[in-house]
Amino acid sequence: MATIYDVAELAGVSPATVSRVFNGTSVSEEKVAAVREAAAQLHFTPNRAARTLRTQSSEVIALVIPDIENPYFTEMARGVEDVASEVGYSVVLCNSDAQLEKEATYLRIAIAEHMSGVIIATADEHSDLGGILATGRPVVAVDRSTTYDIDGVVMANRAAGTSATQDLIAAGYRRIAYIGGPEHIDTAAERAAGWRSALSAAEPDLDLDELVRFATFRVDGGRAAMEELLALPEPPDAVVAGNNLIGVGALQVLTERGLTPPAVGVAVIGSLPFTTLSPTAVTVVRLPARHMGVTAARMLLERIKGDTQPARTVVLRNEVQSASTPRA
Repeated sequence: MATIYDVAELAGVSPATVSRVFNGTSVSEEKVAAVREAAAQLHFTPNRAARTLRTQSSEVIALVIPDIENPYFTEMARGVEDVASEVGYSVVLCNSDAQLEKEATYLRIAIAEHMSGVIIATADEHSDLGGILATGRPVVAVDRSTTYDIDGVVMANRAAGTSATQDLIAAGYRRIAYIGGPEHIDTAAERAAGWRSALSAAEPDLDLDELVRFATFRVDGGRAAMEELLALPEPPDAVVAGNNLIGVGALQVLTERGLTPPAVGVAVIGSLPFTTLSPTAVTVVRLPARHMGVTAARMLLERIKGDTQPARTVVLRNEVQSASTPRA
């Protein structure tokens, strides 16, 4: 079995340099490349158990998300894993199902297993991060803000709701509904606020409370809310879906009723994961989920290496892809 000394000899560096590379310490890119190439040739694997005993932390980070079935979160997870693997860290993916009890269990496991840090999209506003933070481990919040003084990466959610609504208004729609996730989740509330702001400016006489629905962030939530909206005495002529899966559910109902766009306008915040419609029939507000994961992982690794600057929040911009066929 190859040792650190074998790797150092083949790479033409000192054993200390090899150790620094695998510990994530700053080393020139040239030396990092030489060490990793030598390690690959020799099939060398660092002794993670020994490092854990020395440092009381492992080269493992936890990623806690509320819905592993949502492609938005799996895309984000890919960004986290890409960055972590570049510096020899592994990622443990934990699906909380937006349940506080499951989330708390995963955080306890992160402590017990001496994981180096946590990236988390919290279950709701009552998520308890106090225990993990008390251990000194860094935590980065993604997608949703928290009340804790920690780093975060979020989308420009209000702007996303505004942009989606304004695009439908520009296409000729006026009675535009909004379907969001649970109202107590800031992501849903902020996107709804963007919708409300844009629509009230364009159509001040509309009863907006009649046109808003808060459901789950899943397909069934979009379906149920769309059914309710179509049952109104005066149904909406368009709808803003607060996330990708809500959009799928709303489109399923509209398709079943023969009301596919542009008969009823649809704008979706987040890329549609699957649909029988042409993707150009729907306005899509693209959210850079992978970039969110990349950014969060880099922030976490900086903290693991000892960064002590004040907590910061990065807000990522969205991009609007308008439907190619406006309202007739």
